[in-house]
Amino acid sequence: MHIHILGICGTFMGGVAALAREAGHTVTGCDSGVYPPMSDQLRELGIQLVEGYDADQLSFRPDVWVVGNVVSRARLPDGSARYPLMEAILDRGARYTSGPQWLAENVLQGRHVLAVAGTHGKTTTTSMLTWILEQAGRAPGFLVGGVPMNFGRSARLGGSAPFVIEADEYDTAFFDKRSKFVHYRPRTAVLNNLEFDHADIFDDLAAIERQFHHLVRTVPASGRVVVNGLEESLARVLHQGCWSEVRSFGAAVSDFTAEGDPGSFDVLLRGQRAGRVQWDLSGTHNQLNALAAIAAAEHLGVAPAEAAAALGAFESVKRRMELRGEVRGIRVYDDFAHHPTAIRTTLDGLRRKLGADGGRILAVFEPRSNTMKLGAMKSQLPWSLEAADLSFCHSGGLGWDPGEALAPLGARAHVGASVDEVIEQVLPAARPGDHIVCMSNGGFGGIHARLLQALARGG
Repeated sequence: MHIHILGICGTFMGGVAALAREAGHTVTGCDSGVYPPMSDQLRELGIQLVEGYDADQLSFRPDVWVVGNVVSRARLPDGSARYPLMEAILDRGARYTSGPQWLAENVLQGRHVLAVAGTHGKTTTTSMLTWILEQAGRAPGFLVGGVPMNFGRSARLGGSAPFVIEADEYDTAFFDKRSKFVHYRPRTAVLNNLEFDHADIFDDLAAIERQFHHLVRTVPASGRVVVNGLEESLARVLHQGCWSEVRSFGAAVSDFTAEGDPGSFDVLLRGQRAGRVQWDLSGTHNQLNALAAIAAAEHLGVAPAEAAAALGAFESVKRRMELRGEVRGIRVYDDFAHHPTAIRTTLDGLRRKLGADGGRILAVFEPRSNTMKLGAMKSQLPWSLEAADLSFCHSGGLGWDPGEALAPLGARAHVGASVDEVIEQVLPAARPGDHIVCMSNGGFGGIHARLLQALARGG
């Protein structure tokens, strides 16, 4: 089969491309801004990439066009189509489908799918679960919205073995507004947490809860739903109906709980010690992620003790508190956090790891997600940054004033209209012993490397 993927350089669609190529299909694709590292990874797999969405790509004549959710029917100011290739596909009556649908029909069908859903922690928990199954000898296939350091790639076919997938609630395509995860038909579903996000797609939290319940409806009676017992929103989801075995984690009265510091803790199964996790990760959020992964792995017969031991060798995921370098005693980290809760969780985890005398935290961030660009959560920013000693916000491209939103932080907050301006603000403020945490769901203009270079020059 020959597939041509529109929007191939996105993390998810790039993973679909890699899986299709591994399965022996011919894969080509297009995107705007085709650039490393995804472009290099895809070309190394023998995948031809085209810059842009020009209609002359019809000459590829694939068996099916696979359409990413970046593609829309939008028009440019001059009235022309933003995605002329898609218009040509529609005019020709050519066969097209979405990435999640193609994946479901060609990769996931007939396999034990373990799907990890939630507003936060999907990538890390998916990676943890995959590593546990790998260490248990299950050789799972996987598709993760990041690069697990234990594997060095974001996707693997895994033959007929179990398949672990990061289950995103974002919409499938312009012609299918259901959440992506509705297509995956999991036998094991993890509901890690749930709060309002994706304000460009969902009107309110209830709308997202409805999509999560659609996911729950697809789990068979012999399946398992692993749910965070701390989340009222998830309790409401299950209250709408659940037809599968439920295992809870996190709350005081749960099937799986933790006892001890997040860096070294006992795993309790219904109050009885069942394993111990000792690792380098920090933060209560990672402790909860671990419990979710252990509970999901148990559904496949992996004992909690074995799962907990495997996590001792878990190396996390790129862009999750990834140390990019240290210059003159100043450490620079890269983190994917972009939702206020994720920002707070990231900074709280670092603060607890450092302790009261472990150095200052300088938070450098850009409100880049569609939700943050709309200003839907701007009032939560001061709360999310409480653990930081200083905060620096890149305000470019926003339709609201971050200076006003950050006013409660007083002199601890700074706003720059460009990445260059943010760097100019950070350099004189940084001093030996500081931890600079750069947070964005994009490339952030290469700010990590630029800060390290500037610090090495002495500012």
